[in-house]
Amino acid sequence: MRSVNERRIAVVTGASSGIGAATARKLAAEGFEVICAARRADRIQALAAEIGGRAVACDVTVQTQVDALAAAVGDELAVLVNNAGGAIGLEPVAEADLDAWQQMYSVNVLGTERVTKALLPAIIAARGAIVFVTSTAAEAAYEGGAGYCGVKSAERALAQSLRLELFDQPVRITEISPGLVHTEEFSLVRFHGDQAKADAFYAGIPGLLAAEDVAEAISWMATRPEHVSIERLVIRPVAQAANHKVYRPS
Repeated sequence: MRSVNERRIAVVTGASSGIGAATARKLAAEGFEVICAARRADRIQALAAEIGGRAVACDVTVQTQVDALAAAVGDELAVLVNNAGGAIGLEPVAEADLDAWQQMYSVNVLGTERVTKALLPAIIAARGAIVFVTSTAAEAAYEGGAGYCGVKSAERALAQSLRLELFDQPVRITEISPGLVHTEEFSLVRFHGDQAKADAFYAGIPGLLAAEDVAEAISWMATRPEHVSIERLVIRPVAQAANHKVYRPS
């Protein structure tokens, strides 16, 4: 049992950049002790030092590292933000890179499940909340998106099933589904490091979401009263009416 003077603990996976780093900063500002989890130890160590949190190097595809994360958390965890993930490639089905699809599934689905399973007892003990960061890719398919849409839909199914399975437990299972968010790495990874293609993907779209916009929404969802569950929140820039319909003024 934690003393009343101890801060509540939050874990953010994929905390080394983008939405994950912004969420870690926001939750720390809300008074949480944030465990920043990601593969790149140097980045999360710097972030943890900045926000007064802790850094745990963790590749969510490696069970021993997830076990170490669970050990670092201890008996109670107020908030888990399952943010680690990402998209690789934008090829049509006929030209799909199945190795990339397997990698996306390993991180977005199996990695999310591995972390959730390991930390669930601590979440239940704390009457806590889990936030699954999916994507509007789970809302509807689009050309070139079959692999990413598939893994994010599978991650959504994980969240939905867990909510039903824990209906009699004091745990909130929530999901945020972001649309176009301009971060330093998401599209760069998707286009295999091609900066020109990554820049072109966002070019001309006014008012793109920033990582901080999504982090603010995640923090709000995670800090509702115990009896309030925000089951799913879709957040897009105004210029994105749907995955396939985006306003680019000429």
